[in-house]
Amino acid sequence: MRIAVVDDKRCKPKRCSRECIKYCPVVRTGAEAVVVDDKAVISEELCVGCGICVRKCPFKAISIVNLPERLEGREVHRYGTNGFVLYNLPIPRRGYVVGLLGANGTGKSTAIRILSGQLKPNLGKKEATWDEIFERFAGTELLDYLKALADKKITTAVKPQYIEAIPRVWKGKTLNLLKKVDELGIVDELVVKLNLENSLNREISELSGGELQRLAIAACLARDADFYFLDETTSYLDIYQRAIAAKVIREMAKKKQVLIVEHDIAILDMLADSIHISYGEPGVYGVVTNPKGARVGINQYLRGYLPDENVRIREKPIEFEVFQPRESGSEKILAEYPSFKKSYPGFVLHTEGGDIRGEEVLGVVGANATGKSTFVKVLAGVAEDDEKKVKLELKVSYKPQYVKADVDMQVGAFLRSINPSVTSSYYRTEFLKPLRIEELMDRSINDLSGGELQRVAVVACLLRDADLYLLDEPSAHLDVEQRSEVARLIRRFALNMQKSALVVDHDIYLIDMVSDRLLVFEGEPGKKGVARRPRSMRDGMNLFLSNLGITFRRDEETRRPRVNKLGSRLDREQKAKGEYYYCKTH
Repeated sequence: MRIAVVDDKRCKPKRCSRECIKYCPVVRTGAEAVVVDDKAVISEELCVGCGICVRKCPFKAISIVNLPERLEGREVHRYGTNGFVLYNLPIPRRGYVVGLLGANGTGKSTAIRILSGQLKPNLGKKEATWDEIFERFAGTELLDYLKALADKKITTAVKPQYIEAIPRVWKGKTLNLLKKVDELGIVDELVVKLNLENSLNREISELSGGELQRLAIAACLARDADFYFLDETTSYLDIYQRAIAAKVIREMAKKKQVLIVEHDIAILDMLADSIHISYGEPGVYGVVTNPKGARVGINQYLRGYLPDENVRIREKPIEFEVFQPRESGSEKILAEYPSFKKSYPGFVLHTEGGDIRGEEVLGVVGANATGKSTFVKVLAGVAEDDEKKVKLELKVSYKPQYVKADVDMQVGAFLRSINPSVTSSYYRTEFLKPLRIEELMDRSINDLSGGELQRVAVVACLLRDADLYLLDEPSAHLDVEQRSEVARLIRRFALNMQKSALVVDHDIYLIDMVSDRLLVFEGEPGKKGVARRPRSMRDGMNLFLSNLGITFRRDEETRRPRVNKLGSRLDREQKAKGEYYYCKTH
């Protein structure tokens, strides 16, 4: 079974010599295997899968993929001739939280659009009738759901992935929006549980990313629906807020059908009862597996091999250090900063003096609105402390928390303007290929998605010539695999280039993989923050997690961090020992 996919955005017949036609061996025999009009159209029946057009296309617009025969006839939806193909769908279950885990671009959003009634599946054809759709899903758990969907007997509520767009759609105060969508009469309860009290009388345009995320969750759950879909509930939330959001969602799932897409595996592990894995080739095709237990599914995804399907979805597994927590390998001091204070109306940050060591990655963790981004801005020279005491005699490269597409140029030109050597073999191997930047090089920055923009911003930060690299929330909008690659990139960069980096993030997996030492923020969110001096990973995580009342253990198979259930035997034992961050016996 073979599919041919042509990327509409990349295919530019007016700017090429139509190499797909010129070099196709089937076309040379007189058959119309490839026809070019506004874009290339490839006949999957005539294509022999030689791959010449794939290699010759100057814009990398063509993909020819051989798929196993078992997928034939299993198409759920296709976006036109030579478009993306989705195979299978996740199965919502009443009273359970179903997770959907997979790489970006493998059809998760398409699956949700279908299940929420926004998109009628076409079964890979131009159009399909509901009777054909029912026949395709006959004998499956989805049949009754799709029949109810067709009869408009199912109502849905959707929390969008990119919450940054909310202020462009909704104007006015937070309270007015929540009252408008409160169909269940539970907004007051949700406001308290999600700590939104201080946001109610503020304009939506003034809310932080974390406040917007909690607002979006509350607005979704307040609707009277049968099916709730929540896409990436953890972006911009600290781990405490993530745990609270997970608890609120689980309570809703006792009576309703809930499906979540989430890239924070620690939270997904806490939240989901079962998991579907979405795999494939981003932008080309995606396959949704049958449901698996949460722990089993996550471990299979991390290993990159699905035994039930006998499919390898990744060349190498995502691995975690066995001997965490590690101590910093360097005692060389790159820079020291004094204790300082930074004040804003209604908020003040107090910082203990500390140091940044050579060739180390310093992780930064803490609750939202305790001054982490303010601290980074002071170090970067973007903001000044109250007494103007901080003056790092260093070249600093800074990636801010919120990345904006404010440069009207192609990605390749933008990166070359920062470092002309970006297309050298070293940078291609270490930077561009792992984060799949090469396929974005001819795209306009203004056209990039949130995840694509984030990857470009991380690479741009590391390409600059600097002594210290400051990255604020590099995991936002990235999938699990991309987060792993970002962590590897930062660590290898610090080691190979003998540089130092400071990374602020709320993803425990990324912090766990990337950090040598830890800087912990405490305080009262929105009012005052205290930045403690940097300390070892064990001491730092024990301090951070004890403040949250959460303990971690390692999974026996993959060695990944897992949150212990509150009040469980392991949770009680580790708290009694004061070992919140991996009991030494684990």
